[in-house]
Amino acid sequence: MGVNDVVKNITWLGHDGFLIKGDGKAIVIDPFQVKESEPADIILVTHEHYDHCSPEDIKKFQKESTVIVTEANSAAKLSGDVRVVKPGDKLTVSGIPIEAVPSYNTNKNFHPKQNAWLGFIVTVEGVRIYHAGDTDLIPEMNSFHVDIALLPVSGTYVMTAEEAAEAAKMIKPKLVIPMHYDAIVGSADDARRFCNALEGTCETVMLS
Repeated sequence: MGVNDVVKNITWLGHDGFLIKGDGKAIVIDPFQVKESEPADIILVTHEHYDHCSPEDIKKFQKESTVIVTEANSAAKLSGDVRVVKPGDKLTVSGIPIEAVPSYNTNKNFHPKQNAWLGFIVTVEGVRIYHAGDTDLIPEMNSFHVDIALLPVSGTYVMTAEEAAEAAKMIKPKLVIPMHYDAIVGSADDARRFCNALEGTCETVMLS
């Protein structure tokens, strides 16, 4: 399956939340204030902030066999089959390869590097999907080999649209999807500025 086939099975849940389907599995990342839900096989939580680790929203997707993969702060707020990881860890859950990667701020203090909070690279249908979490442009991005990148664009707590475009140019995915807007901070204008900045560099898709 190619990138364009896989992207059809990615649903933006708003803010940083996504539902990804593939290989017979449903993977949910950072659900927050979701209106509709369905049972998930895997739930990934990037860090403990309330708009990413929302136990109330996570429960909407959780079934008895759901595996939650997250960092230690978030794990303390959740119940069920919770696997704690740190940046650099790799594991396979229900046949889905998952890599935990660093996610942190470089010029603000909302997401300190020492917290060991997370981004994720998930392989679905042979396509590597990177969810950046709440991050700035960080040097580690240089070593990520991914096909699809989900990048925050709102500024304030994360990269601005312009910084996110620079990150995309560093990562060089085949396709990029903006996130982290239209909820707490940021607007669709940020997402559009991000997409415009990448015209001619890589394909961009704004999900709604």
